[in-house]
Amino acid sequence: MGQKLKITGWIALGVVAGALTTISLQTVARNTLSPLPLEELQELAAVFSMIKSDYVEPVDDKKLITDAISGMVSSLDPHSQYFDKKSFKEFRESTAGKFVGVGIEITQEDGLVKIISPIEGSPAFRAGLKPNDLITKIDDTLVKGLSLNEAVKRMRGEPSTKVLLTIFRKDENRTFTVTIIREEIKQQSVRGKIVEPGYAWIRVNQFQERTVEDFEKKINEIYKEDPNIKGLVLDLRNDPGGLLNAAVALTSAFLPENVTVVSTNGQTPESKQILRSTPTDYRGIAGADAVRLLPSNLKKVPLVVLINEGSASASEIVAGALQDHKRATLMGSQSFGKGSVQTFRGLGPDTGLKITTSRYYTPSGRSIQAKGILPDVLIDETAEGSPYAVLRMRESDYDKHLVNAQGEEPKDATREKAREEALKRLEEESRKPASERKPPEYGSDKDFQLQQALHQLKGEAVLVSKTQVERTEAPKEE
Repeated sequence: MGQKLKITGWIALGVVAGALTTISLQTVARNTLSPLPLEELQELAAVFSMIKSDYVEPVDDKKLITDAISGMVSSLDPHSQYFDKKSFKEFRESTAGKFVGVGIEITQEDGLVKIISPIEGSPAFRAGLKPNDLITKIDDTLVKGLSLNEAVKRMRGEPSTKVLLTIFRKDENRTFTVTIIREEIKQQSVRGKIVEPGYAWIRVNQFQERTVEDFEKKINEIYKEDPNIKGLVLDLRNDPGGLLNAAVALTSAFLPENVTVVSTNGQTPESKQILRSTPTDYRGIAGADAVRLLPSNLKKVPLVVLINEGSASASEIVAGALQDHKRATLMGSQSFGKGSVQTFRGLGPDTGLKITTSRYYTPSGRSIQAKGILPDVLIDETAEGSPYAVLRMRESDYDKHLVNAQGEEPKDATREKAREEALKRLEEESRKPASERKPPEYGSDKDFQLQQALHQLKGEAVLVSKTQVERTEAPKEE
C-alpha cells in the first residue's frame, strides 16, 4: 500500500515536467562556478571508463552521460529535472497548455497507468475511455515496469498517428483494445458560470501561459451576463500549479496595486525577490495586460476561495496571498504543501534544467513547504464527510521533499490507520454500480463544497467539517 500512495498523483498526459510545480521561466548565465570536487570527478570518470570497457555489451556515450545527469538532478528533490531534447519540447508544450497525445489525466497504480479522467472533447473522451480504466499495454509494450513518464512518452507522438491501448475495465471485469488517433490537445485552464443570480463560480485548472487571458475573458463574460455580481467563488481545487508569474497576475486581479503577493528566498541573488501586484512583477505572461481589462468591481466583490489536498504550488500562492490580505475566505481542505519554486535554465538550444532555486513565502512570511495552506473554514467534500482525502498524495509524502524552513512538526501517528480504513471503504465503494460511484462534477448543483461557499457569501449557515484537523509535516527519516 505504501508504494501505491507514494506514486499516486494527478498528472495530465504530456505534462512530463511534473504537474505539481511552480515554474519561473528564466535562462540565467552564471558568471561564477563553485570549485569542482576533482577527486569525486575522477571517480566518476573511472566508473564511466569501466562501463565502456567492461560492461557486457556496448553502451552509448551520450546515454551514459544523460542518465548520470538525470540521476544527479532527480536525487535533489521531487521537482528538479533534467530535460533532454524530447522532454524539453514536451515541457514547453505543457506550460503552453497544449500537446499532442490522446488526452487523458492519469496516475500510476500497482505498476499500471490508471485513467483519472479523459479530457473533455479529446480523442480518449470520444473513444469512450472512463475514469478508473487501467492501461495495461501501449501498442506492443507492457505498461508494467514502465515509469509514468515513459508511459506518457509512448502515448505521445505526431498528430494523426495511431496508438493502440489495451484497457482493463475493473467494474466490468473485461479487457479490450482501442485504437486512438493522436491530435493536439488544448487544455482549457479556466471555466466559469453564473450559478445563481448575483453569484458566480470560476475555476482555474492550472496556471499556464494563457491562463490570465482566459480568466479575463471568462470574468467579463460573467459580468456581461450579470453586471450585479454580489459574490464570487474562485475554485482552485485540484489545481496542481504551473507558472509563477501567471499566479501573481491572477492574484493581482483581486488585490490593490503594489501589495506583496509572494516572496522567494534561495542561495542566489535572483532567487531572493518580492513579487507584488503590479504589471512589472508578472511580466512575460501572455495576456498579462488583460488584468487591466477586468471589471473594477472584482477588487471588492466578496470572495470565497475553494482549495483541497490537490491544490498545489501556484494555486497555494494565490490562496495564501488572498488569505493574508484578508481579501477572501478560504474554504475546503488543507492544501498540498509545495512551497518551492523551480527555475528553468537552458543548457543548449534544446536541453535544459528545471532546478529548485528557492522557497516561497506568503505575504505574512509563512512558508507552506510540506505543510500547506489551512482554510479559514474546513469543509468536507460531501455532507457525509471526506472519506478518501487521506489517500491523496501531498508534498510531505514525497521522498526527498524539502523540509519547511520554519521547522519540523511532530508526525501524525493516526494517518496510516486512517489510510487503511479509507482503502477498505474504497474497496467497498468499487463494488457499487458505476452510476452510483461517479463523484459530483465541480460547479454543479450537487457540488457540496460549492454550495457551502455560496452559503458563506450569503451569510447563511455553513456545514463545517466535524472531522478535519490541521495536518502537520512528518519529520524526514534519515
